[in-house]
Amino acid sequence: MSSAQHHHLASTPETVHWGYLDASLKPALTIVPGDTVVIDCISGRPDWMPPPDENYTILPDLLEVFDKVKQGTGNHIFTGPIYIEGAEVGDVLEVKIEDIKLRQDWGWNIFRGYMGTLPEDFPYFQRLTIRLDEASNTGIMPSGLRVPLAPFFGQLAVAPRRDFGRQNSKEPREFGGNIDCKALTAGSTIYLPVWNPGALFSTGDGHAAQGDGEVNGTAIETCLTGRFKFGLHKGLGWTMPRAETPEKFVTFGLDPSLDVAAKQALRTMIAWIVEKTGIPEGEAYALCSFACDLHITQTVNIIKGVHAMIDKSILARG
Repeated sequence: MSSAQHHHLASTPETVHWGYLDASLKPALTIVPGDTVVIDCISGRPDWMPPPDENYTILPDLLEVFDKVKQGTGNHIFTGPIYIEGAEVGDVLEVKIEDIKLRQDWGWNIFRGYMGTLPEDFPYFQRLTIRLDEASNTGIMPSGLRVPLAPFFGQLAVAPRRDFGRQNSKEPREFGGNIDCKALTAGSTIYLPVWNPGALFSTGDGHAAQGDGEVNGTAIETCLTGRFKFGLHKGLGWTMPRAETPEKFVTFGLDPSLDVAAKQALRTMIAWIVEKTGIPEGEAYALCSFACDLHITQTVNIIKGVHAMIDKSILARG
């Protein structure tokens, strides 16, 4: 019989951290590889909530966090961290995203001056509330336009290296964080290099829908619950996150320059193809030129993102 345990981690003032990642945080939960955790997440700031005349209900745990938790330098609210027993520096944490559910029937989108991809064109503040209709699986904009929903967590992170200190939640880096990859919906898996004993996994930044690029700086931001299953791969020594969907292998590049980010994602994809197939690097590079797609993950988090994707079926032999 399996000894795997199932846990629930609620979003409370005792289990969240707001605006930063830090290896010195006390774990909110300790688990072993193979365990499953249902994690509640919340999102927002008091001044970004819908006004009373819009008649939306704000989750009680979100209001309690606003009242009792001090915000750090960023805006994202994380639930965690989770300590995974046996995880050591040089390992890779496997996080299977088994299920994602909406926690509320509305989401929000904001932009403001100096924010987004076109700040010179939109030098003002705007906040929109988008109704989330589960029956039709769409988000309804104030104009009435409907957008298909595909929920995912923008923040999937292990703790940064302890000697790097506290890190702003905005910039994604080798520890994951604010990757904002819309492909990481339910059924996907992310692999995060471990930089501290226990890995210290946190998540948050629920998105109901987002386009590649997240061009104005936010998606349809909302509160989500996810079910995650954790595994551990010893001694792989990976230095950047990787992922897979049911159909694709995914690698990431993260850098202030999109050109550099694209090179990072491509180099990691070439290395992964060689690991999986044993073909020469030059052949893997050629394969990427006619079978791998480069997507702009996001352009708005200072550290920009590119993700490379290739069909799993192409790498299957026999």
